[in-house]
This record gives sequence, structure tokens and C-alpha cells, in this order.
Amino acid sequence: MSLAMQAGTPALLSASHLSRRFGGLVAVDDVMLSLQTGEVHAVIGTNGAGKSTLINILSGEITPSSGTLHYDGRDITSWSQTRRARAGIGRSYQRTTIFPSLSVLENCRLAAQAMTPSPWRIWERAACCAGSLAAAHQALGDAGLAGQGAATAGSLSHGRQRQLELAMCLATNPRVLLLDEPLAGMGAEETERMLALLQTIKVSHAVLLVEHDMDAVFRVADRITVMVNGGVIASDAPGAIRDNPAVRLAYLGDADVLS
Repeated sequence: MSLAMQAGTPALLSASHLSRRFGGLVAVDDVMLSLQTGEVHAVIGTNGAGKSTLINILSGEITPSSGTLHYDGRDITSWSQTRRARAGIGRSYQRTTIFPSLSVLENCRLAAQAMTPSPWRIWERAACCAGSLAAAHQALGDAGLAGQGAATAGSLSHGRQRQLELAMCLATNPRVLLLDEPLAGMGAEETERMLALLQTIKVSHAVLLVEHDMDAVFRVADRITVMVNGGVIASDAPGAIRDNPAVRLAYLGDADVLS
């Protein structure tokens, strides 16, 4: 049973007995997971543990071989990625997915516009849509990029580009954020900035964080789930995970890796 359920707080997004097989390979094996608003739930594990496959299942990019997904009390196991996104499940990817030749604001505006397509309003310029512009400006402010809307996205530093990706995700008005290695390639200052953003954003969102930076994970996560060979070997508060012998052994067999 998750900590969220123990506390009596209903999960916003929950996975029950999720599995995904690719032929004879079991990439995700009977995973139980829950996310709730106000919490950063980190998923960690060595390469090949099944983390990215899990986040792809949660976002709807791939379908599970078995198990169920519930979002806000509804069974969404069969929902498409587009339907999940429009319902409030946003995600980012390991690789940068911005439009480098467009402005920072336009990147965000396009993300917001995608949530409310209007194919028959051919007489209006999309760039003048007041709703998507307002959502874009709000998202840039929430992601720490206020005042940088006119900059070309490709001219931003790597860390700022990752912030822009987060802003683009926020522009879709999500309730759940699935973040796949948002700290990858960042320097110390950029990492600090992103961790501060996550602390702010989690107040009004349920956040799933897949990340390899263990120092950052233990600083920002409220709960941590550890995956090995597609399965979950532990899911608990950071202190309990740090002291878990099975978790320590999973990281290169070294009892001091998480110290």
C-alpha cells in the first residue's frame, strides 16, 4: 500500500499490476504506483530497469500487456496519449523537444494551442489567440522564464531549454507531470534552479520524476520507487529507501552507494 493511501489521500493517477512484454522480454513487471497532488514521486533504477517504459505506459505512448491505470477515478487504460494529455496528463522527454528556430513564447503558445484546436477558424491568425497566449505567458512565469519570451529557443542554455520544455508542458494545463530525466546534462547551478522549480510546481501538481542524479532525487522527492529488471523492489520515503539493504545491493552491489 502506498504512503498516499495510508494517509487517506486518494491518488490522482494510479497503476495497478502494470506489465509490458516485448516478445520474451518483460520490460515492466507487475508494477504498482500512485501519484498524488503536492508530491514528487521519483522512480529510480539502473539502465534497463524499465523506468522509461513505465513512463511511456503512463503517458499512453505504449499500451500495457496487462494491468490497469486510473486517473481521477476513471479507468484510462485504453485511452490514447492525446486523450490523456487533454485530460491533464503531461510529460517531458529525455531529449530536448523544443522548436529551436521559434521564440520561447511561440514554443509555449503552440503547446497551449494544441490542447484547444480550432480547425474551422481559418479566418483568424493562430498567433493572435488570446487564450493560448495567456496560457503561454503563465507557463513561462511558472517555469522561471518570465521576460524571456522574445528570445529564440535555440539560443538558450541547455538548462534554460529544459525549463522551456517544462513550460511547454505546463502550458497544456496538466494536473500530472511525467518528467523523464529533466536534469540530464545540467550543471550545478542549472540543477539547483530546476529543483527549486519542482518544489514550487508540486504544490498544484502530481509529479513523477525519473532521474539518475541520486543527490537531486533524495533532495526533492517525497517518495521514491526503485525498479530492478522491470519490477519494483521498494517504494517508500527517501530515508527508508536510503536504508533499504535491497536497494543498496541493486546499485552495483555496493552498500555505500546511497550513503
